[in-house]
Amino acid sequence: MIAFFSSGPVQLALLVGTLVAAVSALVGVFTVLRRQSFAGHALADLGAVGGSAAFLLGIPQLVGFVGAGILAAGVMELVGIKRVQGRDVATGIVFGLGLGLTALFLYLDTQRAGTSNAAISVLFGSLFAIDASVLPLVILLSAVACLIVVVFFRWFLIDSLSQDLASVRGVPVRLTGILFLVALALAVELSALTIGAVLSTALLIAPAAAALRLTRRVGLAILIAIGVGVGSTWLGILMSFESYGWSGGAHSWPVSFCIVLVAVAAYLLSGIAVPVRTLTRRRLARVL
Repeated sequence: MIAFFSSGPVQLALLVGTLVAAVSALVGVFTVLRRQSFAGHALADLGAVGGSAAFLLGIPQLVGFVGAGILAAGVMELVGIKRVQGRDVATGIVFGLGLGLTALFLYLDTQRAGTSNAAISVLFGSLFAIDASVLPLVILLSAVACLIVVVFFRWFLIDSLSQDLASVRGVPVRLTGILFLVALALAVELSALTIGAVLSTALLIAPAAAALRLTRRVGLAILIAIGVGVGSTWLGILMSFESYGWSGGAHSWPVSFCIVLVAVAAYLLSGIAVPVRTLTRRRLARVL
């Protein structure tokens, strides 16, 4: 355990992972409430376009992820502003185009470098390979995403319950949708940096879904989701670090897989906790 906490890459992984997990959980609760999980998945895969292009241009991968994610969020909202169904169609169209561009850029990256390192980094990520120079940008983008949710918390909450109710109460529904997609894009692309574009929505959805199973109070659900997300990240990093010894020093398990494994396990356990809590309350009611 001393070697774990004294390792420089591990320390950076824990710091970045904690920030990203907290942001993903915060945004994830509203993503589940707004039933926009597919949009989050689409933005993650579309961010891979920017991540793969970043290798070709020689710029930081996170810049490519976030740039492509925000651009995709804007296109999705502008094309599908009239109805929720229209937004779903827009998401599917942009999603298909993005996957094609990602395949092209990753192919070009492979041809130029002669290895598949770019594809592995973009699609599956690695917390242990993050450069310390990207930390200030991670902190800035995390702060922006959190600020958007905190400032417009009431708008997001009312709009999540009912767009008709939001309109009656004077909430600008279109602006709310745009602001939320920006926050969602930031959360998803930050997550893509740590566990890859393919797996990033697991950190966005699983902790939030587990929390909303345990409570219907949004504020409490956010706190639980952050705890689950950060806990999954720390346990996943520890599991990946310790797995090097399990194989006799030959290799270690991918950290992204370990984090997702713990997050999904937490979601499954939350499904068991709900019936147990209900049964306990019924027994107490009978006694009283």
